[in-house]
Amino acid sequence: MFNFSKMTMLRQLRLAIVLSMMLALSGALLASLLSARGYLESQLSIKNTDNANALALSMSQNNPDEVMVELLVASLFDGGHYELVRITDPQGKPIAQRADTAHAHDAPAWFARLLPIEAQPGVAQINKGWQQFGQITVVSHSRFAYGALWRSATQMTLALLLAGLVGVVLGSRVLKRLSGPLKVVTSQAHAISERRFVTSEVPRVPELQQLASAMNTMVNKINQIFEDQSRDLDKLQVQANTDAATGLANRSFFMGHLRTATDSADATGGSLVIGRLAHLHDINARLGREAADALIHDFASAFQHYAQRHDLALTGRLSGADFAVLIPSKSVAQEELSAFYRSVLASVAPLLAGVTSTWLVGAVFKPGTSKESLLSQLEKAMAELEIQDNNNCCWIDASQAQADENPLPLNTQQWQQVFDDALSQSRLQLAGFAVTNFKGGLLHQECSMRLRMQADGKWLSAGEFWPMVERLRYTARFDLAGVRLGLAKLSAEPDLPGVAVNLSGNSLMQSDFLPDLLSVVQAHPQAHRLWLEVSEATAFAQFAAVAKLVATLKTTRCKLGIEHFSKHVGQLGQLHQLGLDYLKLDASLVQQLESNVGNQTLLKGVLWVARNMDIMLVAEGVRSQEELQTLKDLGFDGATGPVVR
Repeated sequence: MFNFSKMTMLRQLRLAIVLSMMLALSGALLASLLSARGYLESQLSIKNTDNANALALSMSQNNPDEVMVELLVASLFDGGHYELVRITDPQGKPIAQRADTAHAHDAPAWFARLLPIEAQPGVAQINKGWQQFGQITVVSHSRFAYGALWRSATQMTLALLLAGLVGVVLGSRVLKRLSGPLKVVTSQAHAISERRFVTSEVPRVPELQQLASAMNTMVNKINQIFEDQSRDLDKLQVQANTDAATGLANRSFFMGHLRTATDSADATGGSLVIGRLAHLHDINARLGREAADALIHDFASAFQHYAQRHDLALTGRLSGADFAVLIPSKSVAQEELSAFYRSVLASVAPLLAGVTSTWLVGAVFKPGTSKESLLSQLEKAMAELEIQDNNNCCWIDASQAQADENPLPLNTQQWQQVFDDALSQSRLQLAGFAVTNFKGGLLHQECSMRLRMQADGKWLSAGEFWPMVERLRYTARFDLAGVRLGLAKLSAEPDLPGVAVNLSGNSLMQSDFLPDLLSVVQAHPQAHRLWLEVSEATAFAQFAAVAKLVATLKTTRCKLGIEHFSKHVGQLGQLHQLGLDYLKLDASLVQQLESNVGNQTLLKGVLWVARNMDIMLVAEGVRSQEELQTLKDLGFDGATGPVVR
């Protein structure tokens, strides 16, 4: 039986149209057949009466006798047009009679039973002179009427079926015209339920126009709220994390990013350049405040222009006279540093006027380098330049301070061999770090890739080999391997609530990556415990690709989010189009949060927007109980970092 409560509206409409047309056509067919049968019965009755009268008159004029009557009846009946011909005397005794007992019809027997034709027999008196000779009864054969009725029924049925088919086609076209706008409105409703606030084209159907317009109005209002709040967050971030005079990152924000690049779980290594304007106080006293401010502005602009040449670079003001550029995942050569220093001197030379000196120190460092050790080496090099008191720069390799038991490959061919062996020989693993809620429960393990170059070698952190993975375009293979390892970990540890695996932006740009990823995730029963995340840089640089990733994996029930979120706080409202499950805020926004009122206000705004988009918020790089307690008081959902166990 049909369960109408579970049928879609369009299916119910289709069913209603079909049933209505069947009832209408069946009624029309039945009415037509009954009308035709009545007409045939009337015509047969009239014919019977006319034939009886004509035969009685003819016999009355020819002085009938029994022999003539017998011959006449036989002659009439043998013509095949009569079902019954009977002549009786005045007392009702048969004189002659012929009848068709077979009741043959020119139509199917079931049709004759359903629509019987019952015509009145024709009766007339036969006279012989002035005396009554007898009575003739004539019944015309009905098989011809049945044949005519059957042909009429079949022709009408075919005509009505054709009309019904045309009606169904036209009805389907109308429903199709309605279903398109209805699907658009339904898709918009689904998107809103998934926290993606998108507008839709207003359909031409009046009833749906009102619904679509109302939903678009609601979505536009929500988007406007998010945009207004995002602008407020942008202002708060500028106030809390940038230097008011130059617009560069302030010391606290810059040091948070430096710590992430040096000694966090997924440290990338890279380069750090620090420049100093010596004797700034004397410049202010001798040339005036405006000249000093102009000098600082030009010095900062030189650092900003240099940072724009490198992806993900961050420029900051560490103190009144110290400026810095952090370039993650890239080693700056000494020649590049010297060229940068010359451009800095050229930008400030007109204002220096021999009043002060400019020093520049650059360093490259590996993942795992202590932030304090790196800054100590740079400060020592800066002190040596300060003793000379002349314009100068120097370059140091802070990574040389680390002992390396297994030297890394020197060329791309060697790296390719290492990667191929690691993938084929299962020399990859995930290192898990706890992400907990504020009730002491585990949300999931955040996993970072590890690689071993030899079967008995040490495990390399992702920061040590990942730059070459991206350079040699192995990211998709490594990301898929990481997802498989994460799913295997979930199968092996049924009590583990979840595993988070990072996906590279380069992988998302490969056309075959998403289908491969979907097949891996869909086929695994533990997919609902898998957390997949991309970096903030990937999310905003490749927004369309990330949106496609989220849309593709929604059916798998795995969670999707963004990690290291910090630089695009003012664009948080844009993320409502994605339908994300969680955000991980970068450690730079959390460092010494208990005493940073500006960042507390900023994070309150971030929490408000995230709550309205139903997005979970997790803080990264939490290093003290004070930071952890402040995050709990603000209302964060979870945290990770050295203090979290």
